[in-house]
Amino acid sequence: MTKTVKHWQIDKSWTLFLDRDGVINKRNFGGYIVSPEQFEFNDGVLDALITLDMFFGKKILVTNQQGVAKKIMSERNLIEVHRYMSQELKTKIDFEFDAIYAATNFKGVENDRRKPNSAMGMEAKELFPDIDFEKSVMIGDTDSDIKFGTNLGMKTVLVSSSESVSERSDVTVNSLKEFALLLKEI
Repeated sequence: MTKTVKHWQIDKSWTLFLDRDGVINKRNFGGYIVSPEQFEFNDGVLDALITLDMFFGKKILVTNQQGVAKKIMSERNLIEVHRYMSQELKTKIDFEFDAIYAATNFKGVENDRRKPNSAMGMEAKELFPDIDFEKSVMIGDTDSDIKFGTNLGMKTVLVSSSESVSERSDVTVNSLKEFALLLKEI
């Protein structure tokens, strides 16, 4: 596993794409994070992001949030959750995402932005034309995350969870912190 990551030769010209629920914060299986009070960072994420910030030039959050389309939460709720997350990261570890993309539409609609579709990745490339998907890593905990990365030609890292996953990732870890530790070994 370490050999694979070492051969990627990651440096500041690379872009990191991260899923949110299950990777950055504790996932609400069967539900949604609808308020800042429900948002809780996964163990070791803050340390991991400090390390990842040293390796990657850009950090992009890409998250499917169908709860907005289902009217379980509003767009405003989602913005409040992301504002809280961003403020906590800035205050605690001086970390900032370069961009945050959320697909709030129903699955399968026309112009579906949800992962595994490539829309959020292409929007990031439009904002940052220097993004090279072959020099990008997608870290997620579901098939749609891994397929999103694969569809765009990225390296993929699966964070294991109780989610059943059939897509094959380049690397599998138990946490974001474990991936960060692999990079530190390089």
